[in-house]
Amino acid sequence: MLYIIGLGLGDDKDITLKGLEAVKKCSIVYMEAYTSLLSFGLSPNGLSNMENLYGRSITLADREMVEEKADQILNEAQSSDVAFLVVGDPFGATTHTDLVVRAKKLGVDVKVIHNASVMNAVGVCGLQLYHYGETVSIPFFTETWRPDSFYEKIRENRKLGLHTLCLLDIRVKEPTIESLCRGKKQYEPPRFMTVNTAIEQLLEVEEARGESVYGENTICVGFARLGSEDQKVVAGSMKQLRTVDFGPPLHCLVIVGKTHPVEEEMLEFYGL
Repeated sequence: MLYIIGLGLGDDKDITLKGLEAVKKCSIVYMEAYTSLLSFGLSPNGLSNMENLYGRSITLADREMVEEKADQILNEAQSSDVAFLVVGDPFGATTHTDLVVRAKKLGVDVKVIHNASVMNAVGVCGLQLYHYGETVSIPFFTETWRPDSFYEKIRENRKLGLHTLCLLDIRVKEPTIESLCRGKKQYEPPRFMTVNTAIEQLLEVEEARGESVYGENTICVGFARLGSEDQKVVAGSMKQLRTVDFGPPLHCLVIVGKTHPVEEEMLEFYGL
């Protein structure tokens, strides 16, 4: 049996009772460690604390393991109970559909245990979840790569008066271009995009495209460490949020669409 278990957003205690019971049944436990992180992920003792709480040794599964060595995980699940832990919800902001499809092709039973995700936790700011349009991802720009395909999606959302959730880039154990050219992988230091960087890139794209989809005066909501005790939620214009210190990761951003009276009252509560 392969258990795919959502961990929620805050810390190791956000796992559900059902999820914890499943982990304790498993002889092998993996935790994906490249699409997101819990607040404990910045602590040197975070993993050991989780292992003590769950009563199991946990293997961190980076992108290479999940993408290149999934067969190992699935082969183990054919004869043992294996847990694959996912920050947030397994099918929330980041899905692991490919792992499920491959498991089913091999005849491996899969049980999914859901949890909170950024996709619904952003509701804390008061913007109604059914007033959101398509979610977009904002990647880190480089000197030679400045993708802007998210712009069209934001434009369509704003035409319809819908809010846009922007998920911000996370780069963990990413090989450097130089090392790939040499054939021997070396990795970049971990990087997590801030609300500030996201806004700078968004405004750069708007200036280049010039379609007035949004601008410095567009109201947004910045989030940091959603679900944690020290989560931060701030509403304001892009110009205002650009200078706010949101602290440690993870961050995300919502570009506000048409608002209703109750939503406006909540935005005032979180306003600068």
